[in-house]
Amino acid sequence: MIRKKVIIKNTEGLHARPATQFVKIASKYQSDVFLSKNGREVNGKSIMGVMMLAAAKDTELILIVNGDDEQEAVYELIELINNKFNEEKIDNGKK
Repeated sequence: MIRKKVIIKNTEGLHARPATQFVKIASKYQSDVFLSKNGREVNGKSIMGVMMLAAAKDTELILIVNGDDEQEAVYELIELINNKFNEEKIDNGKK
């Protein structure tokens, strides 16, 4: 089992688009994926669960991944979060 602290960095937080991206990536893996905020743990493969966290910018979450492909899953999910769900690239393209 891997537990990693992550900070939501994108301006709009974990709204529908980034939550969908997170769930899509998490669902590629066999490992169980959970996100925890202030002790509340949700299934990282559930769009409703992820959105219920209402994680705004600068929110600290704990990413919990457990299974045979946990290393790969953690790497890809942390990359997504650290790259701000690629939203800055999308926003810059609109200007």
